[in-house]
Amino acid sequence: MTAQTHPTPNDEKTTGWRGSRDVWMAAARQALIRSGVDAVKIQPLANQLQISRTSFYWFFKDRKALLAALLEEWDAKNTGAFVEACGAYAETISEAILNLITVFHDEALFEPQLDFAIRGWAHKSDATAALVHAADEARINAIRGMFARFGYAEDEAEVRARTVYLTQIGYISMQITESLATRMARTPGYVTTFCGSAPTQSELARFHARLKFAPPAA
Repeated sequence: MTAQTHPTPNDEKTTGWRGSRDVWMAAARQALIRSGVDAVKIQPLANQLQISRTSFYWFFKDRKALLAALLEEWDAKNTGAFVEACGAYAETISEAILNLITVFHDEALFEPQLDFAIRGWAHKSDATAALVHAADEARINAIRGMFARFGYAEDEAEVRARTVYLTQIGYISMQITESLATRMARTPGYVTTFCGSAPTQSELARFHARLKFAPPAA
């Protein structure tokens, strides 16, 4: 359907509520996560939302525009979270690593299931694959810069950045499920492996507090 077929105000009166851009985006994102990019289609989304199909065109030119918006939202949120965490204030490299690990545990900052879905989409689309590759490079560059900030040599910063990132992507790609308690118990070991320095108890306490995690009594 072209822009010329947008509904008129009279159409709106007969079809009722047309939703909002955010409503359509949320439905499309859930369809993508649940069933893949082929499930992100206008009519099924309209049926799910119980909104007229023509209402879609108030917010997007066509399906291609919706898919582009999903990619833009994913990159802004998930890649943006990496970049912001890597640049956050930290007195030590171990604290900086904990800042980044916090992102992995907070879906308000980073959505692992969305990342997984986008990577699945990339297997079907060269354009999406290129965007995923660019996002991966941006994330690795941010982590590399974090290590460089704390005095690591270029080659070492590169290897450590890839170790951090590929470990997390492995969790996503393998759909690893662990209890929060298990992941928290392993965190000090991960930090030591990633940067060669164990986190202090005060650093771990601040990390736990951010995630509202209460460690079991010793």
